[in-house]
Amino acid sequence: MKTFHLLTLMLFSFSIVQAKNYPIRTAEELAAISLRPGDKVILKAGEWKNQRLVFKGKGTENNPITLTTEKVGSGLISGNSTLLIEGEWLIVDGLYFTNGYSLKEDVITFNAKASHCRLTNTAIVNFNPPDKTTDYRWISMNGFQNRVDHCWIEGKTHQATTLVVWLADKPNEHRIDHNYFGQRPDLGVNGGETIRIGTSTWSFFDSKTTVENNIFEHCNGELEIVSNKSCKNVLRNNLFYECAGTLTLRHGREADVYGNYFIGNGLPKTGGIRIICDSHRVHDNYLQNLTGTGVSAAVSLMDGLPNPVLTSHWQVKDAKVYNNVIVNCTEPLAIGAGKNTERYLPPLRVSIADNVVFGKSDPVKAYEDKADIAYINNISWGQSEPVSIMKGFVVKDPGLKKNRNGLYSTASFKTDSPFWTTEKIGPSWKQGLYSIKVNEP
Repeated sequence: MKTFHLLTLMLFSFSIVQAKNYPIRTAEELAAISLRPGDKVILKAGEWKNQRLVFKGKGTENNPITLTTEKVGSGLISGNSTLLIEGEWLIVDGLYFTNGYSLKEDVITFNAKASHCRLTNTAIVNFNPPDKTTDYRWISMNGFQNRVDHCWIEGKTHQATTLVVWLADKPNEHRIDHNYFGQRPDLGVNGGETIRIGTSTWSFFDSKTTVENNIFEHCNGELEIVSNKSCKNVLRNNLFYECAGTLTLRHGREADVYGNYFIGNGLPKTGGIRIICDSHRVHDNYLQNLTGTGVSAAVSLMDGLPNPVLTSHWQVKDAKVYNNVIVNCTEPLAIGAGKNTERYLPPLRVSIADNVVFGKSDPVKAYEDKADIAYINNISWGQSEPVSIMKGFVVKDPGLKKNRNGLYSTASFKTDSPFWTTEKIGPSWKQGLYSIKVNEP
């Protein structure tokens, strides 16, 4: 037994001794290294221009392989540079892509062989081609159980989604968390999402990706800020701040959307959560001062198409919308939004329960009079004039109390310490990325 323990200790010590640091100056030097668990590649100080970095290796959970810079956040990756991540237990830490654009590849790609890899503490800012119709992503996530966290992503002005999760024949189980997604101006056409999880053709496959504790500020690329196009994803505890768009459950089933904040501050087209397809849960979200209507309402349930193909708007079925707080929104609940001569299948078997709607507007705007919805124990309060209250709503003071941060709490729904006031969002080396202020309606 002693011999076994001694051998184990020797092997452990050997692995520690063998870990090396590799200071490099070019992508060619990186390609020439055979990396082992615990190794660290360090990009030397200076501007890295027109470098196609390929980061390959197989680390372990206890001894990952790291790619970083001499001083995180100071080494600029510019020109036509890109990064490919391929392997296991790899960490990319502290890179800064700016002053350039890709010629054809996505800027940072986790390829299909990437698993348990991590992109952290990194920025891609204003990395745009001269031609705004050029189509590439800034981050592509293939593989399994990879993570993008504490990054700063801002200023994409050209075609294609900012960050895409690509599906496979088994769940990805990726995690996207604690990132700051800054301004993305209106693209003017489809394809300007900030995050898309899946594609229409893969939309009934499970992804099981988690998107949490991110800030989306002025992400106005198109109607869909986050586009859910796969099954069993979790979208929780994110802030959508002054965004002209919605968190859209565009395809797929069984999304769990909760704990998110939507703050519009009365800006035009600011929206909330748009529900399409079936078996989604939307609960415990906070929505305030949103001006969007119809498909951009605070909570919107769309009509669907008959005999849909994978790219269609599928009928809403078996959705549950509960315990949400909706404050001073132009259109709190929109039922059958997007109804037209072709898209006319109403929401079915939907439960809307225990929500608080405060403000001057009617709590429900019915674009569809055939929807099968059970309204249960909802509260409406604050209308300056009598409004039409249907069965399942009661006019009652919910006891809203305004916090110092401009948000309102109820006895059971607390907003006094939202996540962005207690947790670090974005890179450790970048301060002052955001200043969240809630205006009076």
